[in-house]
Amino acid sequence: MPDTGSGGGLGLPAPPPASASGAASASASASAEYYASVERPYSVSLGKVSATADERLDLRALPKSPPLDDDYPAAFATLDLDELAADVDAVLTTSQDWWPADFGHYGPLVLRMVWHCAGTYRVADGRGGAAAGLQRFAPVDSWPDNRNLDKARRLLWPVKRKYGRRVSWADLMVFAGNRALETMGFRTFGYAGGRVDVLEPDDVYWGPEQAWLADERHRGVRELDEPLAAEQLGLIYVNPEGPNTVPDQYASARDIRATFRRMGMNDEETVALIAGGHTFGKTHGVADPQRHLGPEPAAARLEDQGLGWRNTHRTGAGPDTITSGLDGTWTPTPTSWDNTYLEALFGYEWDVALSPAGLWQWVPRGGAGAGTVPDAHDPAKRHAPTFLTTDLALRYDPGYAPIARRFLEHPDQLADAFARAWFKLTHLDLGPRERYLGPLVPAETLPWQDPVPASPARARLDLGALKSRILGSGLSRTQLIAAAWASASTYRNSDGRGGSNGGRLRFEPQRSWAVNDPASLAQVLDVLTGLPGISVADAIVLGGCAALEQAAGIPVPFTPGRGDATEEDTDPEWFAPLEPIADGFRNYRGPRARRPSEHLLVDRASLLTLTAAEMTVLVGGLRVLGVVHDGSTGVLTATPGVLTNDFFVNLLGTAWAARTPETFEGGGWTASRVDLVFGADARLRAIAEYYAADDGAGPFVRDFVRAWDKVMNLGVLNLGR
Repeated sequence: MPDTGSGGGLGLPAPPPASASGAASASASASAEYYASVERPYSVSLGKVSATADERLDLRALPKSPPLDDDYPAAFATLDLDELAADVDAVLTTSQDWWPADFGHYGPLVLRMVWHCAGTYRVADGRGGAAAGLQRFAPVDSWPDNRNLDKARRLLWPVKRKYGRRVSWADLMVFAGNRALETMGFRTFGYAGGRVDVLEPDDVYWGPEQAWLADERHRGVRELDEPLAAEQLGLIYVNPEGPNTVPDQYASARDIRATFRRMGMNDEETVALIAGGHTFGKTHGVADPQRHLGPEPAAARLEDQGLGWRNTHRTGAGPDTITSGLDGTWTPTPTSWDNTYLEALFGYEWDVALSPAGLWQWVPRGGAGAGTVPDAHDPAKRHAPTFLTTDLALRYDPGYAPIARRFLEHPDQLADAFARAWFKLTHLDLGPRERYLGPLVPAETLPWQDPVPASPARARLDLGALKSRILGSGLSRTQLIAAAWASASTYRNSDGRGGSNGGRLRFEPQRSWAVNDPASLAQVLDVLTGLPGISVADAIVLGGCAALEQAAGIPVPFTPGRGDATEEDTDPEWFAPLEPIADGFRNYRGPRARRPSEHLLVDRASLLTLTAAEMTVLVGGLRVLGVVHDGSTGVLTATPGVLTNDFFVNLLGTAWAARTPETFEGGGWTASRVDLVFGADARLRAIAEYYAADDGAGPFVRDFVRAWDKVMNLGVLNLGR
């Protein structure tokens, strides 16, 4: 969403930026001199932004900080949402001198803040989104697409300060977005809390580029590399001018569709979000941002206290605000919900034009629409509407246009579609519905929430009899363990999707994924489906645990309580992104994999919440158990199917030679890049040596079983109750 508003606050206002005071010319001049004389280089590496070494504090030497509040649901339960709404509404409608509100209302600014926070979500790995409030931290807080959203968060600080641990920043931001819509006349679909405050961001791969707005992520005809969703580094979605600033509405539609689909939205949801969001606010580009804006928050001066993009243009705020460099207002009623966005989109013919900052945008042909749009700060001024290339895409793309015209003719359908799409956008990464908190949670269960019926109440299970029946079925240990791993290892801590609950392994698309060895999996499912007194989801895990118990020679814990999802609630297209492009735990690398296999292993381990030691022991154990995609690579043991430390002993005791970029040979064994990294990386080698020692076999088996049990239970709430 392009920039749609500027500044407000409740209680004590935030410290104003130096250039946003009333007498700004002197400070603007001083600021210009300062930025002209001091170079502030930064680099982007795996999405991390760094200023000069003497000014950018590096906390990586310290242990990661866990959430400070270990019982957030209890704290949230004491929150009076009506009182919170009144306080947020006061912020939205009380303009602050240090950052004056466009049209006297901060609703559009806060709406953009929440949209840009939630819009980082991507279906490929579940990362991004509103739940962690990543927009508070680098690099997301410093993306060019997020210019001046630091002001929106600062305006909400008095509210956050008042309520403290009763509402997390992420919950407050989403709530404020809903209140922004409500105060502008729109009825929202609902709201759920449950996003716990984090104190530092997770490491997220945002792209290979080393500079803002660079684009090295496309192959072929603008095919995005996975798991990326945004079209350029530093954008939430797409370039509003058009692909690489070319004002082509058809090419823009192609980028919009690719990006929004990778963020979980279909065509109707996409049109609803753009049309609904651009009903409000304006863009800001009265002057060139490259000339007048200072460093982003991650590179700002200490005395700026986290506020970036110091503006040296005149007063630096209000009518002089600079954000994207685009400049204009969409509708005659920019703080009211109505259908005027679509009326303007289809009511005028449009010509491309340049904003005052020199960026491509669109204006009505022949001077039409003059005087129909209000000025954001001067009631005596009126303007013509201004649209973006991304807006024109909704009118001309053959897929989007019929939807947009239907919404034009049926405003009630737009209102319903936008309400549902906004709820989805802001709740998509919150996790299972059971995690939703508060009295405003909608009663309706939605398909994208991956519903799983509760495990039915059953008499006490005869686990011994069930294990005997499974183990006597003729299935191998490897088959049973592989099926359990295939089910549970789909879990993603990023958005709570996947995992063993639901037993969706028996449905498409999972049962046909190449990584799951569909022929072997079908044999397992034939045996485990319909066992008496137990859900199929539980039976899949129980079968793996029973086989592992035989292979390990020690008890393996199992806790029942998983429910069985229905095939009707398992849309193949929606679940397709859970398919791993690579799974180093099973020595699988699919045709879509681009990054090195060992990097993708760490990425998957991170989604499974595994430590380096847990990742290491699981790889070593799955190898000797024969759970590998091709049946042989990395199985460094003479006794496959028995849980031993042979993988580490033979890995570290063999001289290896490369045969291909992905495969290595030595001592009669074949291994992969993932296998060899446990001997090549010093940190992983230290763990491998611990397990490869003569007294390492016992700890290895014990630790493998513990890590296995952790993965089997990931994402299953109230297990065993």
